[in-house]
Amino acid sequence: MDTIWEGLKEAINLIITFNSDLREILLLSLGVSGMAISIAVVLGIPTGVFLGLRRFPGRNFFITLVNTGMGLPPVVVGLVVFLLLARSGPLGNLNLLYTPSAMIIAQVIIALPVVMGVTMAGVQNIDEKLRLQILALGASRWQYFCKILKEGRLVVLSSLAAGFGSIISEVGAVIMVGGNIKGQTRVLTTAIVLETRQGNFSLAIALGIILLLIALILNFLFTFLQQRRPR
Repeated sequence: MDTIWEGLKEAINLIITFNSDLREILLLSLGVSGMAISIAVVLGIPTGVFLGLRRFPGRNFFITLVNTGMGLPPVVVGLVVFLLLARSGPLGNLNLLYTPSAMIIAQVIIALPVVMGVTMAGVQNIDEKLRLQILALGASRWQYFCKILKEGRLVVLSSLAAGFGSIISEVGAVIMVGGNIKGQTRVLTTAIVLETRQGNFSLAIALGIILLLIALILNFLFTFLQQRRPR
């Protein structure tokens, strides 16, 4: 109990003082995960809508890949990205290993199937009569896509929340490709692992509480937007 209490006091102290180390770790965490989910949303939502609405040869195969990707172990993603970006790998000349860019790539791979899968499932549940009505009114492909997104905006928010939640608390992949370098690639999750290994449980608990607060605040915002009803 003493350790937990000390961790709580340390968390409060860190939040109040907002020292430079915490600020650096927090900003990097939000920056990496924010960029990753932005890329995943830009790529995943149109792809999810396409898979949800269109019928084409091989569609079931692609859906199977998406569903498999939703449960892909992060450490496997980290291993694949590491092998690709290592000096002996095919992308080694880019020198991205142990940089925030490598962490973003890993997190995009983790979040992308989640965004696509949730979007696809939601779009499929939109009333088919509504879809046919939109087309019957002469909507262009772009207008049709925008209308579907508008009707499924709650699904889009759900995919965003699910995708972000899958990466903000992820540690396996980012520590493999980022290396947990202080001032460069150390984020909240990897800092928690480091402090725990070093026996600095109070600081580890403090960082964990801050991570939980971030997840709580962001998910509260997502929930508020989802449950808000138009006047």
